[in-house]
Amino acid sequence: YSMKSTLLSEGLTFRAPIPMLLVLVLSLASILSGAAPARFLPLGERPNDQRLQPPKDLDGYFPFSPPASRETWAERSEHLRRQILVSQGLWPMPTRTPLNPVIHGLMDRGDYTVEKVFFESMPGFYVTGSLYRPKGREGKLAGVLCPHGHWNNGRFLDTQKEIQSEIANGAERFEEGGRSVLQARCVQLARMGCVVFHYDMIGYADSVQISEELAHRFSKQRPEMNTAENWGLFSPQAEAHSQSVMGLQTWNSIRSLDFLLSLPEVDASRVGVTGASGGGTQTFILGAIDPRPTVAFPAVMICTAMQGGCTCENASGLRIDTGNVEIAALFAPKPLGMTGADDWTKEMSTKGYPELKRHFAMLGHPENLLFRPLNQFGHNYNYPSRAVMYGFMNHHLKLGVPEPVVERDYRRLTTEELSVWDEKHPKPTGGPDFERRLLRHWHADSEAQLSVASKSQAEFRKVFGQGWQAVVGRSIPRADELNYDQRYKQDRGRFWAKGGLLRQPARNEESPVLFFYPKEWNGRTAIWIHPEGKSGLCDPAAAAFSPSHEVQRLLDAGIAVAGIDLIHQGEFLAEGEAMLQTPRVKNPRESAAFTAGYNSTVFAQRVHDVIKLVSFVKHYERPSKSIDLIGLAGAGPWVAVARAVLGDQVTSAAVDTSAFRFGSVPTIQDPAFLPGAAKYGDLPGALALGAPGKLWLAGETSEGNATVRTGYQRASSSPHLSLAASGTASAAVDWLLAP
Repeated sequence: YSMKSTLLSEGLTFRAPIPMLLVLVLSLASILSGAAPARFLPLGERPNDQRLQPPKDLDGYFPFSPPASRETWAERSEHLRRQILVSQGLWPMPTRTPLNPVIHGLMDRGDYTVEKVFFESMPGFYVTGSLYRPKGREGKLAGVLCPHGHWNNGRFLDTQKEIQSEIANGAERFEEGGRSVLQARCVQLARMGCVVFHYDMIGYADSVQISEELAHRFSKQRPEMNTAENWGLFSPQAEAHSQSVMGLQTWNSIRSLDFLLSLPEVDASRVGVTGASGGGTQTFILGAIDPRPTVAFPAVMICTAMQGGCTCENASGLRIDTGNVEIAALFAPKPLGMTGADDWTKEMSTKGYPELKRHFAMLGHPENLLFRPLNQFGHNYNYPSRAVMYGFMNHHLKLGVPEPVVERDYRRLTTEELSVWDEKHPKPTGGPDFERRLLRHWHADSEAQLSVASKSQAEFRKVFGQGWQAVVGRSIPRADELNYDQRYKQDRGRFWAKGGLLRQPARNEESPVLFFYPKEWNGRTAIWIHPEGKSGLCDPAAAAFSPSHEVQRLLDAGIAVAGIDLIHQGEFLAEGEAMLQTPRVKNPRESAAFTAGYNSTVFAQRVHDVIKLVSFVKHYERPSKSIDLIGLAGAGPWVAVARAVLGDQVTSAAVDTSAFRFGSVPTIQDPAFLPGAAKYGDLPGALALGAPGKLWLAGETSEGNATVRTGYQRASSSPHLSLAASGTASAAVDWLLAP
């Protein structure tokens, strides 16, 4: 009781449970000694925040919660589709340069033909494959795109050693045709009346310019490729520009569909896509972002468990707050067929498929969804699985083949017969120099398109703004999504010092926050983001939670000031601890996507914290009429990016960038690493999105200043931009207090 009385006499609110007594005693001791405590939680205790747990990996649990209405899904699907496109480096979509297709080597197989194909998805970058066409058919024909998965040698697959056991266990029927599960489905679909294009994954079969070892087995960062210019795949620079093997492969799928639909006999209203395993990933990703496929059959891939084990199936930002089941749901209500096996899909019948059924029913077409569990077999695209697919395609592509559709044997083509390269059509060059040239072209094309988007304010906000929103990966939370647990309150005469925990329960996130409220408040709040967290607002030589000189100037002017411990700051850290490298999943392969494909980076999480605090301040019991954001001394990049997402939620911002650039971040484990951020104008591009809101900008290069100035001119708000020579706190406060 004497402790309680003493605490109350110091102005502290005594509302904590017994475990809080220790921190309150220490706070009181600090007050009496003149030192400034930095905590609202007991010593040794960190915030109850799920982001402190090990990051999620590809073997996590990725459930799908079906939307309640079409309206809810319309909004969610637009957001999700953009997230996928940004993650693939396809926002905006690259220029569809001429395919320059070459079709040669016709092989007549009786009731169908096979031809060799190669074309350019980007200038000098070749897609290779086999074109199957039925014979004796008139009129427009259905087209089917066949991506393959990680079968040895891909399109050249020959399982001669395994075929006898496959026949014995019922997986295959024929000793000859069963040796290639990939050729088998192409032949049968052609016999059913479809034009089929079977194309190579990057690094497989005839796709030789980027090696299989690099594209699918990348494991160690390559210092020689991690350069500010002429970078290579998997580098921090490629990641910062949303360039990945998966993005290239997705673009190849889009261009393969372009090729298939360029054939005069193909009916654009009847287009199927089917692949298994990694080919299943290509199938549902293409179906999610391209409106042209009308039927999709991704086999043995979609589930709530393992999401894709290869570097070609993972891209930074792709599966944050989502998973393969929801991505596949983007294809609804168009016909979607799937099979499962005794692999990661074995629980799909009870986890994933029921939710998809509700989703298709909500959209009015439950009949368009099919899932067939074939758990008696291992990972496959064997005959029983193909038979399910044949029936599904027959029905939904309106092929008119009598059912049941029964696969017939055929003579398998050899590697020599299938290969598209010969003396007249020599293999193109590849290797590291080609890799650099390819990414350079991709970047230059993106820059050209973004330059066009920069010509108008509306297009700039659409392309850059939505790009940055996807890069950050979090929208502004509603007021009812946040709550505040006050742990500290003290009357300081002309102002109150308050502190506690800002929570977002649905995400299990919790951040220590500090507020200084003047008793004669003018309705204006300055949120000061500091590299040291909330303690950066305080005078370390004064009594507990005493404001610094510049914060006091704002208080004297009637402006409230708020601070926060961003993730891995302040109370998130143990004594003497510092955030030097970001957490990684246990996967030893040094591809950023294995972590950043499922988890927001530390930089993004810190931006999320800024956005949460702005939303809370704006909607608290005494809502702020205007909000200023301050980010100096290393905190400027967080504030700049948060402002790009917050838009008119913020009245003004004072930012010192120290000329920081995401494109110059040296490693994928740097706390400043943010995939995609360099693509959309880097930090100056984010700052330009703040227009027409007021901006005081310091620490920028002349080029950066010019970019931001152009953005403000485009928004007809040049007077709202102040370019400062000095980035000091005093200069920033002078600007904020100016009439």
